[in-house]
Amino acid sequence: MFKKILVANRGEIACRVFRTAKKMGIATVAVYSDADARSPHVLMADEAVRLGPAPAAESYLKADLILKAAKETGADCIHPGYGFLSERESFAKACADAGIAFVGPPPKAIAAMGDKIESKKLAKEAGVNVVPGFLGEIADTDAAVKIAGEIGYPVMMKASAGGGGKGMRLAWSEKDVREGFEATKREGLASFGDDRVFIEKFIESPRHIEIQVLGDQHGNIVYLNERECSVQRRHQKVVEEAPSPFVTPKMRKAMGEQAVALARAVGYYSAGTVELIVSGADKTGESFYFLEMNTRLQVEHPVTEEITGLDLVEQMIRVAAGEKLAFAQKDVKINGWAVENRVYAEDPYRGFLPSIGRLVRYQPPLAGDGVRVDDGVAEGGGVSMFYDPMIAKLVTHGATREEAIDKQVAALDAFEIVGPGTNLDFLSALMQHPRFRSGNITTGFIAEEYPEGFHGAPASDEVLRTLAGVAAFAATAEADRARRVDGQLGGRLRPPADWVVRIGKTDHAVTISTDGLTVDGADLPVAIEYTPGDRLIVVEPLDEEAGTPLTVKLTRTRTGFTLNARGASHKVRVLPARIAPYAQHLIEKVPPDLSKFLIAPMPGLLVRLDVAPGDKVEAGQPLAVVEAMKMENILRAEKAATVKSVSAAAGDSLAVDQVILELE
Repeated sequence: MFKKILVANRGEIACRVFRTAKKMGIATVAVYSDADARSPHVLMADEAVRLGPAPAAESYLKADLILKAAKETGADCIHPGYGFLSERESFAKACADAGIAFVGPPPKAIAAMGDKIESKKLAKEAGVNVVPGFLGEIADTDAAVKIAGEIGYPVMMKASAGGGGKGMRLAWSEKDVREGFEATKREGLASFGDDRVFIEKFIESPRHIEIQVLGDQHGNIVYLNERECSVQRRHQKVVEEAPSPFVTPKMRKAMGEQAVALARAVGYYSAGTVELIVSGADKTGESFYFLEMNTRLQVEHPVTEEITGLDLVEQMIRVAAGEKLAFAQKDVKINGWAVENRVYAEDPYRGFLPSIGRLVRYQPPLAGDGVRVDDGVAEGGGVSMFYDPMIAKLVTHGATREEAIDKQVAALDAFEIVGPGTNLDFLSALMQHPRFRSGNITTGFIAEEYPEGFHGAPASDEVLRTLAGVAAFAATAEADRARRVDGQLGGRLRPPADWVVRIGKTDHAVTISTDGLTVDGADLPVAIEYTPGDRLIVVEPLDEEAGTPLTVKLTRTRTGFTLNARGASHKVRVLPARIAPYAQHLIEKVPPDLSKFLIAPMPGLLVRLDVAPGDKVEAGQPLAVVEAMKMENILRAEKAATVKSVSAAAGDSLAVDQVILELE
């Protein structure tokens, strides 16, 4: 077995590998950029080596620096994690040439599967179902239009070397191809150094299902069941689960055997994932097609670990050391259900715009009882503009799918993050959505269910009444503390017993007495404990039939609180009942009209500016392109207007809410 492992990665996956290495008694080495000098993965390792400046191209993508670090520290193996160099054939070869074991598949398998065009040809030869499409090189936009027309719309344009949702465009018409082909080429070149694009038929009502494979260097290959990854936004996975609610034992066997056949055809060993697109409209389960093979550990590997009881990182290390798999296909079982949510630094209330900044507060839910948190951040750290915006992975396991989902809702309520915007509310809304809970999901689920964006999960009357009671209870505690301050003029007044709590446009009358709580004249049979300064309140029902515990995140505001619970943020005004009637006389502050400005919705790089002063624009016309988190975002005109002035130029670094141009 190896003595020392270097992880050529950062953040969550580096911490994940270190945990297993320490369990196996293997010494650990971290590498880091200047942006990560004080990151948890650096502090967790036995040794750490600086690579260079923050940009990945000057640090984590420098293979020579990583190999130098391995030699200097005496590391005898390197785990690449995911992303960065994990699927670079050249890096795997360089490790072999340096006499350092690469914890992953052989270089020839990475090369064979790393090119989406060539991998589809190999898959077809191995007897694997493939999506109809054009796999040759496409010369220009006109050629792309011709090919798309021959395949039949809708089609998907993909960067050949792409991955992680980058370098992909869906086209429903010739106009979409002409608008998106060049952008797809640019994204492929910028992210992967390869601007080749291929086009394939887009499967309608598609489900994204993947098969986890694991092989050793002695010819043994098994499949470890499937993962459902259909809940995606902009082709990036948001929710994953294992097993899939759609897959039958017959489908699982057919998919698994094809995945193993493909792996065997390229001499694969270590952990890998065969991604399939499955037609949700075909209930026979026979319409599944090969998408790509990821020759690395997947972000979502924990759900497979939860249902199989296997540690995939440990298996990868043992395979790299030359050990045989200690089990066969017949030994692979399915124990219960697991769900994973990716907690991202993005603001769902502002169109899911990337968010960066310091983690002023970071308190994940307690691990245990079917709750697992894989992360690589800590309170006081930050989310950098240089890397992926994922903060953590929240994984829950239960005996049934419903139990695993319910644990997600409770854990998301208890997850505290203050600083950058996060998608916690959105994830909770997904977990509660009737369509998700039914299992009737496709890759279009988010776009179809949230066409106007996300504005918070709908709250039931029961939850709103509970929140009103929580707000009044907290206000009473605050008032009671205030009356105890020494040196006040006059007598010490008792805190109000009657409150009016406004949530949205609805007023709730709340009375607090020694007998309990009433909201809108009805008893609220719950137990609440709150001390001024608390950020979390757990509301316990006094009767099992009264519901389940509710965790509420609370932030003080000038006139009340902001309460977060069950996937929504509620601005709550709390006033004593004797004062509340006078609130109607307050003058409402009207926000300024910003519609005449094109404003940077996120920090990023202004890649392109399509207009100049004096130009007339129409509603929906592209005005500028901003790149953030390695993705290009097209900013469009909201209405017909004339460009009055321009305040930025292509190549400028933009701050969030910075004015790019003014319209009149």
